[in-house]
Amino acid sequence: MSLSTLATIFAPLSGLVALAFVAILFWWISRQDPGSPQMREIASYIQEGANAFLRREFMTIAPFVLVLAGLLWVAMGKWQIAFGFVMGAVFSMVAVYVGMNAAVRANVRTTQAARSSPAKALTVAFRGGGVMGLGIVALNLLGITILFILFGITPENAPEAVHLLVGFGFGASLSSLFAQLGGGIYTKAADVGADLVGKVEVGIPEDDPRNAAVIADLVGDNVGDCAGRGADLFESGSDNLIATMIVGTVFMAQYGSYGWLAVLFPLISRAIGALGAILGIMAVKGSEKRSPIAAVNIGLAVTGVFSLVSFWVLGVVIMKSYSIFWSLALGLGAAIVVSLIIQYYTGIKQRPVNEIAKASRSGSALNIMAGFSYGLESVGLPILTIGAVTLAAYYIGGGWIHGVFALTAATLGITEMKGIIMASDAFGPIADNAGGIAEMAGLGAEVRRAGDALDAAGNITKAITKGYGMACALMTSVVVTFAYLVEAAKHTGVNLTNLQDIPIIITDPLNIVAMMLGAALPFVFSALTIRAVGVTAYQVVEEVRRQFREIPGLLEGKAKPEYARCVDITTRNALRHMVVPTLVSIITPVIVGFTLGIWALTAYLIAVKIVGALLATFMFNAGGAWDNAKKYIEDGSYGGKGSEAHRAAVTGDTFGDPLKDTAGPSLHILIKLQDIIAITLLPLFVTYGLK
Repeated sequence: MSLSTLATIFAPLSGLVALAFVAILFWWISRQDPGSPQMREIASYIQEGANAFLRREFMTIAPFVLVLAGLLWVAMGKWQIAFGFVMGAVFSMVAVYVGMNAAVRANVRTTQAARSSPAKALTVAFRGGGVMGLGIVALNLLGITILFILFGITPENAPEAVHLLVGFGFGASLSSLFAQLGGGIYTKAADVGADLVGKVEVGIPEDDPRNAAVIADLVGDNVGDCAGRGADLFESGSDNLIATMIVGTVFMAQYGSYGWLAVLFPLISRAIGALGAILGIMAVKGSEKRSPIAAVNIGLAVTGVFSLVSFWVLGVVIMKSYSIFWSLALGLGAAIVVSLIIQYYTGIKQRPVNEIAKASRSGSALNIMAGFSYGLESVGLPILTIGAVTLAAYYIGGGWIHGVFALTAATLGITEMKGIIMASDAFGPIADNAGGIAEMAGLGAEVRRAGDALDAAGNITKAITKGYGMACALMTSVVVTFAYLVEAAKHTGVNLTNLQDIPIIITDPLNIVAMMLGAALPFVFSALTIRAVGVTAYQVVEEVRRQFREIPGLLEGKAKPEYARCVDITTRNALRHMVVPTLVSIITPVIVGFTLGIWALTAYLIAVKIVGALLATFMFNAGGAWDNAKKYIEDGSYGGKGSEAHRAAVTGDTFGDPLKDTAGPSLHILIKLQDIIAITLLPLFVTYGLK
């Protein structure tokens, strides 16, 4: 059996193994004890709210997907691109739905486990997150390999046929933008509304059952942090695979000796990532002797070591190239380094968070100043890391043009950690929900402390995932830009052998204007998303106030709030407000492509990715630091709960919420969506755009 045949079998087989493991984890979670009737009732509210939101979100997405699929079929004249577009959107939504359903089942079971064994609670919560982590890897791999086989892609037709896969990436991108935007607006509007009235105005604890917004807040943890982030990383994986395969067509024979393996190489790498995620998830087990974050780091280390060994086999044994191995290893190292940097800037025991908490003693203004400054500072090291890896891989590969292939390998290296990274991210909302259920069910201080320990670890893992997602988005978008250049060269006859032959002159007014537009888009997009959170949160605040005012005995705990009213407000507003930012992000690159031309569009894409990555990093690191500064004070520092410092920290946390969980993560998807729209519609831009 040839290596090519083996690779073609190995990729879908690994995807099926990962999918089977998803089913096993789901079954195992369902078998755990869900606790008392009261706990099950609270959990049912969360599950019903989360599923209702997803159903309505999918119903909102469906018309967009069908209309755009029809337009793609008519405009492009390729049924394969339209079919792949629908399939990418559907696979993304299925991964999100299955993963989130596991999360809303694992939360109450984590709470119950914490009553007897905090160590077991960690295991339950992480395996619940593992369903989402493995689900996005398995469906990503299977979706693309199914299309690969269905479209009959062979060594003979690869240069043209591989481009047909871009529809899958476009569909996944659109679906993920809706999921992240809708979920992000929902979760932060509910969170802000619950905190402003509950903690600041009324002075009741977080997740207090008297707060009408508490169920909406717990639902939001799932539809935002779990579903939204899962869709984000599903999209990164899709775009990365497809772009790398397009770049690989150039190296089949023309520029290298890799042959057909140049195209199959990313599928093999993704299969390694799927198997590594399984090992890492199973390695995470709770223990009384180590902290939750230490247990999670063990899982990350296991996946990393397995991937590194496998990358040596892939690079040196299969691809016959040490430069490929070192590039894969560089990408893997970037994932680890970026994660450590994010842990420093957002960790509850680290200096930035402690300084923000200290500043809170002097009021909200200084809290916000401190968080803002550390957020700005936090941009430097991650970007330097990604820049260093990009250059190192490029020169390890030998510079232009072989260095481009090495750069794609580095990007594969960083994205192959996404299964275990996503598992640790989804663990966060499960832990958060578990603590909320414990508070609402009145299970006592000991259970709540166990939940808070998991929640603090979850805040760090969520922050790590945002930083990791940004690194994946930026490096993936660089590879997609090279894939765009490969396709543009095919359509225009440009020779890619010489970098100087690519007609992109930085001082051309068309390119300058394109870069201006690209740099402005992340700011306009972020403004729309943050404003959506503010408008929705205002309505939640007014509803919570109304219920405290009009429901007799609610504040005394003698009456039950109308949770469904807040759930309905956040759902309706999230779905309505996600439409305009989505349309802006779709229309802008289309206008640039037709009016300024395909080479100016390249300049536009570069500006979007650089400014978007910087802005996103600032926002989610600042927001994460504000959040943990509040928790640091709540643990007893600087006066503890109810103090002036605590009120200031709550304000800072509230200000940072839409930055870290709505606008920042959505920018990851904006960056990649611009790239995949450009490469999908490139033939139209060449035919009908500015020459």
